[in-house]
Amino acid sequence: MTRAFSRSASLLRRPGDLALWALASLHLLLLLSFLLVLGGLQPARAADEACHGKNLLTEMRAKDPAAYAALEAEAETIDNGRSIFWKIEKPGVETSYLLGTMHVTDPRVLAMPKGAAEAKAGSKVVVVESDEILDEKQAMGRLLAKPELTMMTNGKSITDYLSPEDQKTLEAGLKTRGIPLSAVSRMQPWMLSSFIALPACELARKAGGADFLDKKLAEDTVSEGKPVKGLETMQEQLGAIASIPIDFHIKSLIEMVRLGDRMDDVTTTMTELYLKGEIGMMMPMLKRVAPDSAEGEGYAEFEERVVTDRNQRMAERSLPILAEGGAFIAVGALHLVGEEGLVTLFRKAGYTVTPVS
Repeated sequence: MTRAFSRSASLLRRPGDLALWALASLHLLLLLSFLLVLGGLQPARAADEACHGKNLLTEMRAKDPAAYAALEAEAETIDNGRSIFWKIEKPGVETSYLLGTMHVTDPRVLAMPKGAAEAKAGSKVVVVESDEILDEKQAMGRLLAKPELTMMTNGKSITDYLSPEDQKTLEAGLKTRGIPLSAVSRMQPWMLSSFIALPACELARKAGGADFLDKKLAEDTVSEGKPVKGLETMQEQLGAIASIPIDFHIKSLIEMVRLGDRMDDVTTTMTELYLKGEIGMMMPMLKRVAPDSAEGEGYAEFEERVVTDRNQRMAERSLPILAEGGAFIAVGALHLVGEEGLVTLFRKAGYTVTPVS
């Protein structure tokens, strides 16, 4: 086994905090946009918008086909994991559509799967996770009403929770992104984790004003004179992340800093799985946890708060909209899959939900 693949395989077996922030960071692009402007922060290599990560599963398939086959087998057990675009039907109700998105600015993601643009064009209303993405200033004003969601309001800074060694690690990691620790030391650790988890290319595009898919869909819909509805508020989204104990966030932050550029490989792998519609492979890949890992409980709590609980809320708020028919719903792809994903929840509510692509 080559050294390069050994590093990749090791990454796939790391404790769950890697998975946590690979997932959670994708929900925070709006906040990052605001903070980049507010703090005058400019990520390193801002002129370089090309991503350089490797697909970890490509390496695994070539170097350890048995391990890859096991991962595929696990993915096959995940309900509704083979499509990102679904048709929602019920007798007497106009057809609606459900698109799983990825909250990144990658042009390939923005292109959407075949048929999605036409479905959106024929819809009466477009539904996204939060319609607050249409007005960043207003959204930030609401968040600032609860500053504890983004900033430490207890008089402490991030360094109060770090050993001298971990402080040096964090300072060096932020420096590679062109961000001085002193400028962000009073941010909550989940905010700092987002700077680390997202590749420099993604931060560069966002700093340059690029929109992620959900926001582009919403803005295009408004320009067409159609209504946009949201299923959550930004406070609710960030509150789910903030509800996890701070010690867990601190540990996750430092471990991700130590991974360095290999976080780019995680995002690349997730993006390429998304583009193939293989979202059922994402969680098995991300949750490669050693059997004796102490992170299992923390991961379960995080997944429940950030994914499962939010699925229930989004489903409940979607049903009145689906009853009116003609909706185009676009939410993060990982909210679609599994026994408690939106596809299953909509079926339980009496709808026929079938993959389009």
